[in-house]
Amino acid sequence: MRAALYEFVGANFQLGDRFETIGRRVATVLAGKGRLMAMTQDRPTRARGFDSTSPATGEVVGSFPLDGPEQVAAAVARAREAQRGWAELGFDGRRRALQAYKALLVRRTDELVALVHRENGKPHDDALIEVVLIVQHLDWAARNAARVLGRRRAPSTLLLANHAASVEYQPLGVVGVIGPWNYPVFTPLGSVVYALAAGNAVVFKPSELTPAVGCFLADTFVDAVGDQPVFQVVTGDGSTGHALCLAGVDKVAFTGSPATGRKVMAACAERLTPVVLELGGKDAMVVDADADLDAAAEQALWGGMANAGQTCLAVERVYVVDQVYDRFLAKLVERAARVRPGPDPGADFGPITLPRQLETIQRHLDDALARGARALVGGRDAVRPPYVEPVVLVDVPADALVLREETFGPVLPVVRARDAGHAVALANANPYGLGAAVFASRRAEPIARALRSGMASINSVLTYAGMPSLPYGGVGESGFGSIHGPDGLREFTRPKAITRQRFPLPLGMQSFDRPSFVLPAVRQAMKLRHGRAPRRPRR
Repeated sequence: MRAALYEFVGANFQLGDRFETIGRRVATVLAGKGRLMAMTQDRPTRARGFDSTSPATGEVVGSFPLDGPEQVAAAVARAREAQRGWAELGFDGRRRALQAYKALLVRRTDELVALVHRENGKPHDDALIEVVLIVQHLDWAARNAARVLGRRRAPSTLLLANHAASVEYQPLGVVGVIGPWNYPVFTPLGSVVYALAAGNAVVFKPSELTPAVGCFLADTFVDAVGDQPVFQVVTGDGSTGHALCLAGVDKVAFTGSPATGRKVMAACAERLTPVVLELGGKDAMVVDADADLDAAAEQALWGGMANAGQTCLAVERVYVVDQVYDRFLAKLVERAARVRPGPDPGADFGPITLPRQLETIQRHLDDALARGARALVGGRDAVRPPYVEPVVLVDVPADALVLREETFGPVLPVVRARDAGHAVALANANPYGLGAAVFASRRAEPIARALRSGMASINSVLTYAGMPSLPYGGVGESGFGSIHGPDGLREFTRPKAITRQRFPLPLGMQSFDRPSFVLPAVRQAMKLRHGRAPRRPRR
């Protein structure tokens, strides 16, 4: 019956109807008549709520409660109680549970893809890519948590040779995850599954634009693992997220804009709750003189316009060295002219999911064109709500909004650089620092290392996000902390260091009764061991 929720578009809930609860979130109508109402399990009936609608058609996908502080606190309390049992399962027990969740997500892929398409608007293919990526991450986190977080021996020192040392990584407790709307499966589960694998419980607030997807993810976990509230959903707007920050969780993982990230950080500071923030990007691509220009043009186009450019890692700036600038631009323009948005299955990308983002895209276009930029594809009238046609801009001044701020749309400015060093300097002048891409041969790795970003790909775009063994995080306005990989597992733990005395020393330092010669002897040993400077290397 859980699937019925996502198929009952605009269903009326009537007083006197019989209900079946769905993952503690919402109810589907089975029978009955009466006046409009809503119901949730273990809660009084509340009139406050909101609808989730398709950005492409405006149809209502589902109705959801606007959870306030009381409901959020109750969810955190349930999660905290359940977390103890989840942690006691151990790494092997959690691995089996998470792999059962993975298997069920795979079996329900078509259903999830259809739901993402309806609620987010992206094409089925883009939604499928999300599911494929998160399945890989889920599998990696489940299988590697024990290796990364398990107890390990640590080396001792000469002075403490009678002690053994070890370190392990213990779960934090309850992690709050506040997810975005642009990748409603891949991005939040990138925190959720790593936190679960580490032994935490999770309370997840999906974006108010994609609550049905969030409920589906939690409901599927219940189906696979059992009705233990270690992965719960609270729904609502920013006020619900604020309540989650203040609800006593042990860490908050947030993905969104820098402005909202600052608010999350300020709210969490009241309780000294640590945060991991992924705050978007203004990712740059550098194209050097010896690059494969066909591959660079193809990847720049896909990296900049897939998902209508609504990707934190989207290529939003392309810096091309002068030697190959004209040839690269010709290839890019020819390809971009064939790309089109729309609601039909053959469209390359879908609508702009967040309506007010259309205003930002239009403002960036107007600003660039007013400053002398030229549109080789698209133009000022490319914004046709809810869609935006592809735009390729040239002659864009360095202070234009489209080069400084996150556009989050299918707009690609291409900038001429003198050489690779100049391109890197231009790329690094932006305050964002999430991902980057380099298309080059001989100097590719030095260029990638020189770019101020948390991640970089060479001769491809966005591939680091699909590598479960790599950390994912940025610098500057793109936030801090890491998800994915070993760093992502440790992000949701606390290290616990333990020493154990194996045998006592007859003349130890840690005593008020130590003989007077002990510290002078230790001092002399320290000088012999550590007092000599290293030799200078021969030239």
